[in-house]
Amino acid sequence: MTKELLQQVRLIDPVSGTDEIADVLIIDGYIQAMGSQISDISADIFVQDCRGLVLGTGLVDLYSHSGEPGFEDRETLASVLQAAAAGGFTRLAVLPDTCPPIDNPALVAQLQQKRVGEKASAYLQIWGAITLDLAGKQLTEFRDLATAGVVGFTDGKPWENLSIVRRVLEYLQPFGKPVAFWPCDRSLSANGMMREGAEALRIGLPPVPASAETSALAALLELVAAIRTPVHIMRVSTARSVELIATAKFQGLPVTASTTWMHLLLDTSDVKSYHTALHLDPPLGNPNDVAALRGGVRGGVIDAIAIDHAAYTYEEKVQAFAESPPGAIGLELALALLWQNLVETGEFTALELWRVLSNQPAACLQQEIKAIKVGEKAELTLFDPEHTWTVNRENLYTLSNNTPWCGQEIKGRVLQTWC
Repeated sequence: MTKELLQQVRLIDPVSGTDEIADVLIIDGYIQAMGSQISDISADIFVQDCRGLVLGTGLVDLYSHSGEPGFEDRETLASVLQAAAAGGFTRLAVLPDTCPPIDNPALVAQLQQKRVGEKASAYLQIWGAITLDLAGKQLTEFRDLATAGVVGFTDGKPWENLSIVRRVLEYLQPFGKPVAFWPCDRSLSANGMMREGAEALRIGLPPVPASAETSALAALLELVAAIRTPVHIMRVSTARSVELIATAKFQGLPVTASTTWMHLLLDTSDVKSYHTALHLDPPLGNPNDVAALRGGVRGGVIDAIAIDHAAYTYEEKVQAFAESPPGAIGLELALALLWQNLVETGEFTALELWRVLSNQPAACLQQEIKAIKVGEKAELTLFDPEHTWTVNRENLYTLSNNTPWCGQEIKGRVLQTWC
């Protein structure tokens, strides 16, 4: 039996709207007592002075990439789950873009079996693929995948054919599982590398117009309006997209939306370093995009922040910016850097940030995060916002280090999770 008493910890519970100092007693993974001060302490209780620390509901990542199966040199299932737990995430949903893709119940069962028996890591959730073939024309067996336990359906890539999207929305309506789409018109984005604007001209990289995202988003919203199947919109990155989603929600369309953590912290001016970890898809926005995304998150237009963790080997990323694959790691960095840049600056409250990293991502997956109260199972994250550490390969659980913060000292680190 394990007994832990966290004394004078800052309790952040976005479910109940609580932000207060309290003592919390956890016994065998359940919250047994809470109060301003717990004085009845037996000798077998491990007591931890938590003044200055934050205890919040477990974080939930909507979508990230696992290298396994097929690209285990980038990331294994074990390493990505350990990285998630080290970053405070108690639930991690992995995308189906593996090799082979997660498009059949046998592979879902195989990946779930790998998770059995592991301890001290995040709970694995698996997105099922929508299409079987690279052309995106043959649909998977939705019922079989749903029965196998996938969390929802997505390809995690732009669609090629709107008629397929319409069929998917019609077919998936009875299953009651989330379906996620990434709006991007590849004919407009073409070979672009960064968001169109003054910085793209100065830096000299091929531009991606905002309309590559917004035109695809507008088309998707028209289909949702006609069919009414609930949809999650992934990787929102432009100011105009925030406006379109706000209008759709005002009209009562069943949509939720997420942006990624790096799109809230960085903009096109950061790309001047040509650091390949800043090669993202969709690309980083202009300053007005970042401002709109932050406002959208605070105002509830953007429901959640996703990590979209994408690990690549050193060899894959150490090349010209345009030749490198798009993506960056983030599971172990996101909470610290978001807290440092949004909460400590006063732009977000602690509750606002925790909400879009915890219970609201869970709601997008049609799940629930329980309030922190006596009798509930502990799904919690203990975070030290003042802990400084250097981001390098030795300090990370992920197998890769493709991040622009590599080699830098950052403030804030997760100390423990209960999952």
